[in-house]
Amino acid sequence: MTHTVLVTGVSRHIGARVASVLAADPDISRVIGVDTVPPPSLTRGGGVTLGRTEFVRVDLRSPDIAQVIAAADIDTVVHMSLVSAPSRSTGRAAMKEHNVIGTMQLLGACQRSATVRRVVVRSTTAVYGSSPRDPAVFTEDLEPPDGPSHGYAKDAVEVEGYVRGFARRRPDVTVSLLRFANFMGSGVDSPLTRYFTQPVLPTVFGFDPRLQFVHEDDAVEVLRRMATEDHPGTYNVAGAGVLLLSQCVRRAGRLSLPLPSPAFRLLGTAVRRAGLVDYSPEQLRLMSHGRAVDIGDLEAELGWKPKFSTGAAFDDFLRSRGLRPLGGGRT
Repeated sequence: MTHTVLVTGVSRHIGARVASVLAADPDISRVIGVDTVPPPSLTRGGGVTLGRTEFVRVDLRSPDIAQVIAAADIDTVVHMSLVSAPSRSTGRAAMKEHNVIGTMQLLGACQRSATVRRVVVRSTTAVYGSSPRDPAVFTEDLEPPDGPSHGYAKDAVEVEGYVRGFARRRPDVTVSLLRFANFMGSGVDSPLTRYFTQPVLPTVFGFDPRLQFVHEDDAVEVLRRMATEDHPGTYNVAGAGVLLLSQCVRRAGRLSLPLPSPAFRLLGTAVRRAGLVDYSPEQLRLMSHGRAVDIGDLEAELGWKPKFSTGAAFDDFLRSRGLRPLGGGRT
């Protein structure tokens, strides 16, 4: 039985939703949410209501997280705190420190804890990279031919390495590693959702990549199950099916601007510096080569399927932003 849960990253949308759902579970005694800044629900402007979640302001890079785990007798840790894009104020170096050093500190605290018995870590399908040599569909045991070499995706690869090391050192702890496709939904604000709300969408000339999304409701449900049940292992999490980028552009009612790859890269650098949209190098590779993953292991383990397909998740996001196809058609 799950008694006391620690959720990291509760100042961001998905982390806040996970904390809120767990706090509503009568079988859970306490939910403690940690982050470097208070959640929006605790500041002016509102946000997801955290219910009876207790917020503690902690920087995961500091040893303070060990004190929080020890003081509250935490038995389940849900690590949602990976940052996918650097902020304009702190930059890439601080993002890497938060993602990698923060995870190391958290896992170190879990390793020393006598009460922690379940650890759930949010990762990303970006660990597979995007390459013209990729298999049609990635399963969890496939090694990517060209793994990521920078940015959020590289951070996630390093984080996964530390998680596997922790699992070896603490075989008595159930460790679940979840590789999520790009989140979609009404509350999601990400580099990819910001891309699709631009009036004109630059694309890479000659490429029409396959994209895969997971609806935020399905992501929260998977995390809830992993936090309250024992499902050790590594699992891809995505909605069924894929969408071509050209289909996404038409569904969003946007115009595309095909650019040669070097021009796309230059544009990406310019808009990233301007703080408009984060065209990171891994985002550029995704927009060229795409990525698709298999979720058979997750469905078999949980006896459950995501409610939203990739297409349905994207359509729900578009509805929330008031976007629709030009002429009202559907692709």
